[in-house]
Amino acid sequence: MEHAFLSTLDLNATARGGSRRAPPVTRTTGPLQLVRQSRFHPCIRRSSLRTTPNTRTHARGGANTAASVTPRPADRAMAPTPEVDARSGYCAATRSFRSRRAPVALPDAPDLDVVTFLASRRHSGVVALIDAGTGRRITFTELWRSVAGAATALAAPPLSLRKGQVALILSPNSVHFPVAALAAMSLGAVLTTANPINTAAEIAKQVADARPVLAFTTRDLLPKLPRAEGLRVVLLEPGALSPTDAAADPRIVATIDEISATPPDPARRRGGERIAQDDQATLLYSSGTTGPSKGVVATHRNLISMVQIIMNRFRLELSDTTEAFLCTVPMFHVYGLVAFATGLLGCGATVVVLSKFELPEMLRSINEYGVTYLPLVPPILVAMVAHPKPLPLGNLRKVLSGGAPLSKELIEGFREKYPQVEILQGYGLTESTAIGASTDSAEESRRYGTAGLLSPNTEAKIVDPDTGEALPVNRTGELWIRGPYVMKGYFKNPEATQSTITPDGWLKTGDLCYIDEDGYLFVVDRLKELIKYKGYQVPPAELEALLLTHPDITDVAVIPEVGQFPMAYVVRKKGSNLSEREVMEFVAKQVAPYKKVRKVAFVTDIPKNASGKILRKDLIKLATSKL
Repeated sequence: MEHAFLSTLDLNATARGGSRRAPPVTRTTGPLQLVRQSRFHPCIRRSSLRTTPNTRTHARGGANTAASVTPRPADRAMAPTPEVDARSGYCAATRSFRSRRAPVALPDAPDLDVVTFLASRRHSGVVALIDAGTGRRITFTELWRSVAGAATALAAPPLSLRKGQVALILSPNSVHFPVAALAAMSLGAVLTTANPINTAAEIAKQVADARPVLAFTTRDLLPKLPRAEGLRVVLLEPGALSPTDAAADPRIVATIDEISATPPDPARRRGGERIAQDDQATLLYSSGTTGPSKGVVATHRNLISMVQIIMNRFRLELSDTTEAFLCTVPMFHVYGLVAFATGLLGCGATVVVLSKFELPEMLRSINEYGVTYLPLVPPILVAMVAHPKPLPLGNLRKVLSGGAPLSKELIEGFREKYPQVEILQGYGLTESTAIGASTDSAEESRRYGTAGLLSPNTEAKIVDPDTGEALPVNRTGELWIRGPYVMKGYFKNPEATQSTITPDGWLKTGDLCYIDEDGYLFVVDRLKELIKYKGYQVPPAELEALLLTHPDITDVAVIPEVGQFPMAYVVRKKGSNLSEREVMEFVAKQVAPYKKVRKVAFVTDIPKNASGKILRKDLIKLATSKL
């Protein structure tokens, strides 16, 4: 794997390409004679989009040169061999695991961007996006027309966005978010996103690192955007600029509606430099749950691979009905971006967009817009199970959970209260461009505690963190994964890249895991979060799962206190008088002596990031500050 990608991230390269408009393609399928239209980007031609199970790749050696290279190990064919155990996927010869799922086809065209790939997909969907708050509907025809118009405006003065330059989106969820993201990436720009609840100082730090030339944001968030040199702003809001906008902030050039209304220029991409699959597409910053956040560079190949995996997971293209997904996860997060702002738009699904999560608004949207799929983080599932009566869930059929494994008690409690709804789970990282393992059916989810089977096109190793030895079935070690979706590397951080990705393409996840005899992945804890007490290793997640079974505890986080003994931050149920001593005794009766919780603090809530992961570093700072 080539890690010296920084030299090819030319922030000043110009972008041109060659395409011509293609007409919609129709086909008939089965006795219903359904007409399936391919909702093409008006400025994109359907070039060589033939797919093959695996690809040979070409990488650009510089801003204007291309060189043939040997495929990365992650992209090579993973043909079945006699040594692979059909039940677990374990290969004794290589001491690695292979996904039990059938591989998905990947396009073999070296010059292909994720936007062209999405726009070329055939499906029968009509409505692409719905604003849950206003009811505004955007059809697929309107979506791709807006993307093409926005891209034309972005490429022209005064914005003049070029291939390799960075564009920032600082915004809550909205139906405008996918338009901005797709338009920027269609030009070969590198997309970076920021959490709107971050402080101005945190956003300034990201801007200083990524150095965007363009920012999409809202009027409310403008004060958080630093006044970086040369930074221009497009307001991610409907309507036209008001007379006071430019006067209040001269960086503001237009609104997203204004640039989306620009007549698409079919000649914009004709005859010039094309976008390759190996070109950079996104620069997302890791959650930083255990340390400083790092910029993760993903390519168009990474995004295309993950889009294929997501579409294969839900099998929506084979359905004669349109599924509706409620977007409750933030689009600035890797899963929200890859699934809801890109992937699902390629298979005809309708994405209902919530600007912010509130339980009453979620329930209203589920019923009003016929939502069938609902992504949630575990704390919301806990709240739904704890509700005195079953909540009205309309036509909802599946809940998608991620961020942390679900306990047997939670899954059974949810199934008892909402028997018509399946729970599916997933595991992934920013560095893996979202999903690395998942449960794709109710039967798979009944393997309690699992993150699921490895995603298609995925290999895995379980490695002893002390000896480096690759371990077999049912042995716990650090999870390494390899696949076409693994990031290119960390931005401007070659040391971190080299310590995270091996020369032969394995991504070290930092998660302690094991894979059982049936090929199911179980996440034990974060390697960096292990508490080492008197030479013993204590996984915080194990103690947290135990404490959550206490009837008076609604949430909990376990951290290493100074001296490396387990300390629990506990959220009591309303009206409970649970004491520190009772918490410690509850744990002590059920664990080995070295795993005992030796200190307890009661708090009103546990700090978590947007995907539901506990921010242990914040709790460690809190504990240290009270010494």
